[in-house]
Amino acid sequence: MSKSRREFLTQMSIGLFGVSAGFQVQEQKPLPGAPPAFGTSSPVGPEVSPGTFAEAEKLVRVEMTASNRDEAAGNWRKSMAALYERRTGPRKVSLQRELSPATVWDPVLPGAKAGPKRDRFIHSKKEAEGLPSKDEDIAFASVTQLSRWIEERKLSSERLTRLYLERLEKFDPKLRCVITLTRDLALEQAKRADEEIAVGKHRGPLHGIPWGAKDLLDTAAIPTTYGAEAFQNRVPAKNAVVVQRLHDAGAVLVAKLSLGALALNDVWFGGQTMNPWLLEEGASGSSAGPGAATAAGLVAFSIGSETGGSIVSPSMRCGITGLRPTYGRVPRTGAMTLCWSLDKLGPMTRTVEDAMLVLQSITGPDPGDVASVPSKLDFDASASVQRLRVGYFAGWMKDK
Repeated sequence: MSKSRREFLTQMSIGLFGVSAGFQVQEQKPLPGAPPAFGTSSPVGPEVSPGTFAEAEKLVRVEMTASNRDEAAGNWRKSMAALYERRTGPRKVSLQRELSPATVWDPVLPGAKAGPKRDRFIHSKKEAEGLPSKDEDIAFASVTQLSRWIEERKLSSERLTRLYLERLEKFDPKLRCVITLTRDLALEQAKRADEEIAVGKHRGPLHGIPWGAKDLLDTAAIPTTYGAEAFQNRVPAKNAVVVQRLHDAGAVLVAKLSLGALALNDVWFGGQTMNPWLLEEGASGSSAGPGAATAAGLVAFSIGSETGGSIVSPSMRCGITGLRPTYGRVPRTGAMTLCWSLDKLGPMTRTVEDAMLVLQSITGPDPGDVASVPSKLDFDASASVQRLRVGYFAGWMKDK
């Protein structure tokens, strides 16, 4: 005779109890961060009512029935216990800021290879160009040209650094592109660069070149604010990988540049960053500071970030070269995350060759960014553009 499900479960429970009674079960300690079994913990968190959910519906654009609200209010403190345990309980999970997400997005299809087959960088032809007499002409010179003057010791890194620091202080009140001026660090790095170059220790084309970092890149012992009031006093202990790679290349950090708060638009806690060529309009975001400062000749180059247009848009608005690298080419370790599967870091410069010079220094994988991959760069500044093709959406061009 078949048994009902209720009888079966009842007898099974009694049988299991009888078996377990014959053995001494050792209590197991919960794993760190492990929440209590669902529905078994004590109620936690704030008291809520059906009215609480009615108000929340306005924010998330969801409509609940009256019975739904009653049910949610009735079990909220019970069902939320496991989540509160992870955040505030004695076994709460502590996640390191550098921890990468568990998922990885790879733009390269299985079995396929991405990028050029060789590593090659051919600079533009060296021209016998003398150092300009006007500081303004020096400030707007390309990184390529500045590098040659410094290497040939026609221009010292310290002089160039002081020139850019003066311009940053002079024009920032109108542009609002600087969050933190790194004067002491810059002069220290510039002095070191001059000393090394004087004894023949030249690190490469960025040695002694002043630059600015979008203020979502961590800088050791220097504030990194994300452009947001809540993080104004945030001071990291380590450099972001991109920052450290530029330090190793001998570049001179003169400023942490503005971004729209939490990498949105061009408005931050210091105001709106403006387009240097049209002060009535914003520089666009979120790499507003790098866009404005590079265009106005306040830095030789800058590093921006892009999730969905944050390098391209201010570069277009301010009239500079912005390179949004292929996802995975430049590691984002130590940079604020907006969207892990879309964020990219890239150079913002005044010429294409400069963008390639900077990209060459910051590219390559890092263990802290599980999505970063090895990559090669094949660039020839003297190559003809005759065989290049440009693709565009005709409808988009007409609509604009």
